[in-house]
Amino acid sequence: MDSADMLSANLKRPLSVLLTVAIIAAALWIWLRWPATPGPVASLVSQLSNLTTIFLSIFMEASAFLLFGTLASGLLETFTNQDTLARFIPHAPLPAAIVGACLGLLFPICECGTVPLTRRLLTKGVPLPVAIAFLLSAPMFNPIVLASTLTAFGLGPVFFCRVGLTLFIGVVTGLVFGVESQPERLLRPSVWAAMGGSRSADSGSSAALLRRTPWRAGLQQTASITLDEFFEMGPYLMSGALLASVVQTFLPQAMVLALGSGPLTSALALMTLAVLLSICSTVDAFIARTFVGTFSSGAIIGFLVFGPMIDIKSTLMFLEVFRPRAVLYLILLPFAMTLLAAVTISLYTLW
Repeated sequence: MDSADMLSANLKRPLSVLLTVAIIAAALWIWLRWPATPGPVASLVSQLSNLTTIFLSIFMEASAFLLFGTLASGLLETFTNQDTLARFIPHAPLPAAIVGACLGLLFPICECGTVPLTRRLLTKGVPLPVAIAFLLSAPMFNPIVLASTLTAFGLGPVFFCRVGLTLFIGVVTGLVFGVESQPERLLRPSVWAAMGGSRSADSGSSAALLRRTPWRAGLQQTASITLDEFFEMGPYLMSGALLASVVQTFLPQAMVLALGSGPLTSALALMTLAVLLSICSTVDAFIARTFVGTFSSGAIIGFLVFGPMIDIKSTLMFLEVFRPRAVLYLILLPFAMTLLAAVTISLYTLW
């Protein structure tokens, strides 16, 4: 199948998805425009209206970054090969993980966009520690988030703690995953199969692609891959956004915030809130700024570090790349390290 046929095939499949989304949006619009009636029905309508607003805000904000991530994945697949990437990645595990964590500087995307790009890096033969470090660090360690954090908190302890802890946790988690001698035990079979194929044939075929494929054909293939991955990851994003909006609508945030009295409980409260809110890492610094004076400094750092790594929608998207056991490790390792750092900061700092 040539590039034009691939693009046509990928365009047909999303039409049903787009039609379904359009019908749901029309139904919600009619529902929200319907006059409210007194009593419990009015309260339910108000809650559903709030749920819809939260869902659309999360989904629209994240979908743009998901599209950017799948586009980067398509460009990476079409115009690079394993040998090209290998030249830029050190062979030693620690330097390689550090390079992976710093790759976010090249891709200004949030946690939604990093998942398809991480999968593409794995299928192109990038070592597992590099991919894991990139997956966890890139949502924060990119130019947009660095600028927003600098704007919200200035060049001070919060900024440096967020950058330093994110890089540390991403690198350490990557190194822990690198200890596994059988990566197929952590990855989904489809990802592992693609990795095996790239190792055996990627170098020669991709090099030939770079020599023979015209730019127009290459861009058509990129568009085909972008659409395919976007609609493959889209249901996970929609499910995560819907779950996050349900939690925000029906779980009183005051109940979570009420726990923020001591160093441990305040860190747990804000880290939990970061997961439940599932807000984009590009704007979470301004949300965290509102907690200054109410929560401890360590709790705010925990919110800023853990939130971009793990939230509801990104956890569901992880399942498209990793086995459930690996996803559990991806949650628990950053959680434990972030919580320890947050409590330590609260106990031993005065800012």
